[in-house]
Amino acid sequence: MADGHWVESFLEAMSVEHAAAENTLVSYTRDLEDYRGYLLARGRDVGTASREDVAGFMAALAARGNARSTQARRLSAVRQLHKFLYAEGLRGDDPTTTVESPRSHRPLPKVLTLDEVERLLETAHALAHGVYEDAAEAVRAARFCAMLEVLYASGLRVSELVSLPASAVRPDTRTLLVRGKGDKERIVPLGAKARGAMLHYRRVLKESGRHAGSAFAFPASSETGHVTRQSFARALADFARDHGITAFQVTPHVLRHAFASHLLAGGADLRVVQELLGHADIATTEIYTHVQGDRLTALVVDHHPLSKVASGH
Repeated sequence: MADGHWVESFLEAMSVEHAAAENTLVSYTRDLEDYRGYLLARGRDVGTASREDVAGFMAALAARGNARSTQARRLSAVRQLHKFLYAEGLRGDDPTTTVESPRSHRPLPKVLTLDEVERLLETAHALAHGVYEDAAEAVRAARFCAMLEVLYASGLRVSELVSLPASAVRPDTRTLLVRGKGDKERIVPLGAKARGAMLHYRRVLKESGRHAGSAFAFPASSETGHVTRQSFARALADFARDHGITAFQVTPHVLRHAFASHLLAGGADLRVVQELLGHADIATTEIYTHVQGDRLTALVVDHHPLSKVASGH
């Protein structure tokens, strides 16, 4: 069918012209296959779909019980496709322009307190500088501490952290050049503590004789050649649980949230935090302002005399 070729052209444009990540392309493919299947069952296709067809597709997703986040993602894929077809002159209109997005409640990110982060880092440093008979164990402790420090100091995505090149940190390094989503580059700062943890890890790794010549900052015996996202996430969750952080599972993404939230709490500009996190849309970063707002509200309720009067105290 012609619309199959149109979808292929759209995906190719997203890959070549917009440098969409592989995961994004896989997601678009899956979502648009669902959309095309819905249209085909009604004797329609991408070229003839109307606003009512798009709205019907959204209603079908809701009826299936799909999460609102899934509905919103699929509508986004359908919108991008029709926007492409209109821009390329393959259709004379865009049937998605007046279709409303499903309203979704976006959960606030879980954020570690500064005390909890400091406890994690202090414990990790103590273990990293311990005495070990087993060289592999010494490397693991030093590596974990370095990864933890870099993650909290820079707000990197875990995929960006584990794939850092071996050349990323030198004795005089003050910033990291990071290649993030969509192959976009950004510069993030690296504090003295994180740099020191990295250099200590490098010394321990060199003394062990392991992974000599690796291209990665955090090499490992895996298919990728570096520590995987999953193995670091497991190590972090186990470490947090074993050392008293039990309110919820600590994940690399939670530490990224802590980086952003603590910066904003300290007075950082929202646009600066957006740039450091590598967010394409500032609306993604704005969720951290809601976290701070909730904390300020709780502070007023707990300590303002008038709030106590109003609540009957």
